[in-house]
Amino acid sequence: MKLKVIVHNAEEGGFWAEVPSVPGCHTQGDTWDELLQNIYEAIEACLMVDVEDIELKPEDRVLEIAVSI
Repeated sequence: MKLKVIVHNAEEGGFWAEVPSVPGCHTQGDTWDELLQNIYEAIEACLMVDVEDIELKPEDRVLEIAVSI
C-alpha cells in the first residue's frame, strides 16, 4: 500500500505532515528525519485496530488484506 503524505513547513520551524487518505492522521518533526520517523508511527497508529475492542458475533470474520494501488 502506498499513501500520499503532504508535508508543510511549520511556522515555528520544522515540518508537519498530513495523510489525506487517513482522516485525522498528522504529525510533526523538528527535522526531516524526525518527521519521516513520525509519519510512519502516525500512520501505523491511525490504521491499527485492535479486534479485541470490537464486539464480534460467532459468524463474523476478521480479514487482513494488502492493497495495491
